Amino acid sequence: MDAAQPPLPPALCSVLSMKSHSCEVTLEPGWSLLSWRELRPRRGRDRGRAGTCLAHVIHRARCLTGSLTHRLPSGGHIVPISEIVSVGEAEIDEKYYQGIQWQHMCKPHAFTVHYVQRMKKHRWRCKSVTFWCSDELLCCQWLQALNDLLEKQTWRPKHLLVYINPYGGRKKGKQIYEKKVAPLFSLASISAEVIVTEYANHARDSLYDVNLENYDGIVCVGGDGMFSEVLHGLIGRIQKDCDVDQNTPKVPLSPCNMRIGIIPAGSTDCVCFATVGISDPVTSALHIILGDSQPLDVSSVHHKKMFVKYSVSLLGYGFYGDVLKGSEKNRWLGPARYDFSGFKTFLSHRYYEGTVSFQPAKWAVGSPRDKVRCTSGCYICRQSSNQLEEQQKASVLEHNEQEENWTTVKGKFLAINAASMSCACPRSPKGLSPAAHLADGTADLILVRKCSRLNFLRHLIRHTRSNSDQFDFPFVDVYRIKSFQFTPKHFEDDDAESTDLVNIGKKNFVQICTDHPSCGCSQVNSIWNCDGEPLDQSAIEMRVHCQLIKLFARGIEDSQKQDDEASNRI
Repeated sequence: MDAAQPPLPPALCSVLSMKSHSCEVTLEPGWSLLSWRELRPRRGRDRGRAGTCLAHVIHRARCLTGSLTHRLPSGGHIVPISEIVSVGEAEIDEKYYQGIQWQHMCKPHAFTVHYVQRMKKHRWRCKSVTFWCSDELLCCQWLQALNDLLEKQTWRPKHLLVYINPYGGRKKGKQIYEKKVAPLFSLASISAEVIVTEYANHARDSLYDVNLENYDGIVCVGGDGMFSEVLHGLIGRIQKDCDVDQNTPKVPLSPCNMRIGIIPAGSTDCVCFATVGISDPVTSALHIILGDSQPLDVSSVHHKKMFVKYSVSLLGYGFYGDVLKGSEKNRWLGPARYDFSGFKTFLSHRYYEGTVSFQPAKWAVGSPRDKVRCTSGCYICRQSSNQLEEQQKASVLEHNEQEENWTTVKGKFLAINAASMSCACPRSPKGLSPAAHLADGTADLILVRKCSRLNFLRHLIRHTRSNSDQFDFPFVDVYRIKSFQFTPKHFEDDDAESTDLVNIGKKNFVQICTDHPSCGCSQVNSIWNCDGEPLDQSAIEMRVHCQLIKLFARGIEDSQKQDDEASNRI
């Protein structure tokens, strides 16, 4: 017989003061909600009543709407316990308005609640409210009840390892952390060991030696490059501890339970924007404090059966590779270097010939062209990961047969992109692949064939429009895949078995063009844009590993619902 669960503590409902108003404050442990509303005298025969208990109003709202986002005429505030940052005694020497006069209170019986308030466009802020009690006993009772509920939030971090890139973006990473993030961590009683990186891959190298058991998570302050360092260091460390050979493309990688937090402070913050909805340091810090957890797919990239890099957002060849290559030569321009390089790359209009072979993700739920976006608590991510796990268990004996299930596409391409997430950013709110999901074990392979400059410009412009299908062109093909490999044309003669998983030792296609000047094919290879970092190897193999890591995030919340909750009022 199972042991009986301990009974929940009784609800608290008291009339407390807040500045110049009397408020009815209710704590419902069963619902894990703190709520308060101002008490106003009623007219007519109900003049002497203080008003209906707020707990009854909450119960009615919950029964009618099934959520706490509905605005009721009675007014009030509701804060889930899971979104309270901290609770503590109020500062001494505060002023309290009682009756008509301001009175100085040397020993106030008051407590302050710091909580998350949702603003517009996925922005979060830390707000506070102070309640004044009639006596010390009542104040202690409220403090004890609230802190007991906060202690049950065991998924919240207490000790963090923080890496700061002082050179990334506008070189304000250290300033952003000290002024905006550190005070919030201190408020939430989170201790942090801070390491300011001194050279490239400092964070990656450090993670191979640090004792991970001393920390509840790792935080990187910087852009996508800084996150990539921490990602490679953590995954590499876990594979080393588990004795997994990263150089074997088909080997399953060991998942990482240590969560990674991203404080955006770089030129590009694509990963943060795609998993939180905004590149804002305070918002990201609050997600870390609340202990949010968002699983994330990671793709491994190999060249000639040797591990090269991991990718979580974009693996792009052709246009986006050339943009990155050009921007690296003009880093002195700052973020403007991407616009300058993008314009030059568009005018050059280079295309590259080769063969793309991929494994379709036939078990995946949804497709790249549907309108189902990946949001917080995404059903497709849960469903796809479950189906993938079942398929992997059932396919042990049929592994060789499944590995032969490949599709080959050959031709001349302006761009070859593999998006593991939407790759949304402020300039492209939809991203490269709006329906790509964070944790479904797939990537969206986008092939842009040779076309005119005008048509390619139309394709690029559609990335900025919310109601346009950017794949609705005859020269654009998109597939939902679990792995792919690309072989440039000149590799067919030089290295036929470089990364060909389909027919090892055989050529993928017959030489179509032997005279580059006459047909206009570029003799120069592009490079791969791997999450904003250059990858010089052109012949590569990519494989998606489902939910390999976890972030301090919860996915992008529904924008309409979030705007309705912007003031946390009912």
